[in-house]
Amino acid sequence: MTKFTELNLNPKVLKAIEEAGYETPTPIQEGAIPPALEGRDVLGIAQTGTGKTASFTLPMITMLARGRARARMPRSLVLCPTRELAAQVAENFDTYSKHLKLTKALLIGGVSFKEQDALIDRGVDVLIATPGRLLDHFERGKLLLTGVQIMVVDEADRMLDMGFIPDIERIFSLTPFTRQTLFFSATMASEIERITDTFLSAPARVEVARQATASETIEQGVIMFKGGRRDREASQKRNVLRALIDSEGEKCTNAIIFCNRKTDVDICAKSLKKYGYDAAAIHGDLDQSQRTKTLDGFRDGSLRLLVASDVAARGLDVPSVSHVINFDVPGHPEDYVHRIGRTGRAGREGKAITICSGRDEKALDAIEKLIQKEIPRLENPLKDEPKAEAPKPEKKPKPVEAKTTEGKKTDSKRSDRTKDKEPRGRGRREDRGPAVVGMGDHLPSFIALSFDERRTG
Repeated sequence: MTKFTELNLNPKVLKAIEEAGYETPTPIQEGAIPPALEGRDVLGIAQTGTGKTASFTLPMITMLARGRARARMPRSLVLCPTRELAAQVAENFDTYSKHLKLTKALLIGGVSFKEQDALIDRGVDVLIATPGRLLDHFERGKLLLTGVQIMVVDEADRMLDMGFIPDIERIFSLTPFTRQTLFFSATMASEIERITDTFLSAPARVEVARQATASETIEQGVIMFKGGRRDREASQKRNVLRALIDSEGEKCTNAIIFCNRKTDVDICAKSLKKYGYDAAAIHGDLDQSQRTKTLDGFRDGSLRLLVASDVAARGLDVPSVSHVINFDVPGHPEDYVHRIGRTGRAGREGKAITICSGRDEKALDAIEKLIQKEIPRLENPLKDEPKAEAPKPEKKPKPVEAKTTEGKKTDSKRSDRTKDKEPRGRGRREDRGPAVVGMGDHLPSFIALSFDERRTG
């Protein structure tokens, strides 16, 4: 088995790896690091949770160990689709470069431009950014990309899903043609292949697993949920979620619960907290400081349940997540792989459970076709699963009984005939005064006059 000491990495990088507790590289690291150190372009395809981040940070740090950055001209650039993934990459650089004097800057939304400008002005060896914030700095004239020697695109397929491909192409055009490009993706859509054909030069292709496959260490299951009335279905589904968490018991040390919509993330998190569960929400509309605080709590174990949108499906590196629960079936089959990849990382065992309602069965079929296996069906933890309410049979009205003045009963028909003969309202018609005369009953005299008579008279 290959060890990190055999990969020609910088001795100070090897020391940091050893202190982090790693001895042997993962397959993607073993395949990508050697050609990267040779200066070749690399196209890495691997499922999430396989150590892709270290497969480009380690060779980058080794190659950047010599040299010095100039003001506003970073020596390397790492593009990430989300703030969380960018922050994770920055943490990796801090871990593996702690024995080297390398500088870095993190350009993400939710942080003031002034602080980021100050870092860029001093010069950085590594610039880690989301595409939008990077272009904001460039358009303000605060950043030059002509000094980029190494460019990394991480989670390229997620970039495609989020609509960043035009930004990526523009950023490529702003960097030198002689740069080295390291390109990583979990899947290879046709649009991704077009970009790699355009911007990568004879890349070393490293593919360590079949595209869009889930780790074998993850136990998968799906609960087929049939709600009752449509207006109660969401509430009943949250009942199933709570029963599921309870049924897992102590085995569920922590869990990420994924919802498709941001509003559902908030509702689900509030519902769990209402019933006494330790839960918090994270999605793109929250303030960056709040997102960071929530993620830190989940990482250090002070928060048990993290209710998230797909913004956390990539880049959330918590090695010991015991469960992933899909409260909603993801609309894109690839997102299922990325979501459940948050558990079962680094060879650990994990469990992924999906709650599937009737309207989501087509999306579930698409997922099973993508991963090329049937997901086992699990028993609903709620024994008294809600069923759709059957329409109640119409009851025939009973005949209404009426009483005569002598106290004897008569049938309703006779009573109705009697009522018709009686005056309605408070009194008879003649008691209400003279009838109101309207246009249909009375014609004013001036209307009867001819036009000439009205003009002269």
